[in-house]
Amino acid sequence: MEDYNKIIESLNVKFSTAKRIKIIEPVTVPNYYDVENTIILLNRGKMAYGADGQRLENGDILFVPSGRATKITYGTDKHDAAVQKDLSIEMEKFFSSENISVEDDSFCFVTLDTKVFDSVNFFQSLDIPAFHISKHDKLASIIREIVKESRSNLAGRERIIRLDTEKMIVELMRYILENELFVEQFATNTTYFKDPRLLDIFAFIKDNLEGDLTNKALADIANVSEDYVGQYFKMLTGINPQDYIEYQRMEKAVFYLRTTKKSIRDIGRFVGYKDTAYFCRRFKMMFGISAGKMRRREALISF
Repeated sequence: MEDYNKIIESLNVKFSTAKRIKIIEPVTVPNYYDVENTIILLNRGKMAYGADGQRLENGDILFVPSGRATKITYGTDKHDAAVQKDLSIEMEKFFSSENISVEDDSFCFVTLDTKVFDSVNFFQSLDIPAFHISKHDKLASIIREIVKESRSNLAGRERIIRLDTEKMIVELMRYILENELFVEQFATNTTYFKDPRLLDIFAFIKDNLEGDLTNKALADIANVSEDYVGQYFKMLTGINPQDYIEYQRMEKAVFYLRTTKKSIRDIGRFVGYKDTAYFCRRFKMMFGISAGKMRRREALISF
């Protein structure tokens, strides 16, 4: 339990967005993907997720880890929904955030970032699938409170959202531990706390995304050989360092797309890609849509 407490204490939880959404027409998103974690509370109606169409009931909660592509069907649990690969197209045909009543099919969602020591994307590092929680009143209440506060202009709004978001993650972690979910993944993940050299590498990568992040540079930070650093990193994290670096760079690129009006060329350069065309190819390969479409999709999320 001490290791789990250490994980929770080390998590830097950062709220991103929260909405209540009305489902107008059934739609399937075959590869829902985000660099942040998504928590969905089904208020009323039907939803399903995963390749086998796992059904959600009213009041159920779906957790989609960051970086994990997941099939989600909104408005039905059957296979007759329209398939929409790119929600930046005709999003308003399927969803609305206006004039929602208790009789409408709707869901709440919260997106947030969770990083260990502000370096490692925690749930993404566990490599766990999307999963759902049945009828968890405490979590559901927190989610609704976050959505309510996100729509208000009351004093202290940001502080309440921050505290509720942290509380939501603690409750989620307690549920995972109490139900003994992902035991092997959690056991492996505690290696992050047993080797300070790995934490030094994570911190160096975070602070130098636009710079030299070759295996030689990482080896110098960890004080190991260039030939060994890749094996060492993968042994402790399950992925090779260059894949981890690319994910961190793309995660930062999505942040810039969401929060700034910087050109795609500048964003690519800021995250370590001198060749804009190569950056765009890698971005589309990772997310399934172009950087330009990602920016338009993020603008529509505020609908």
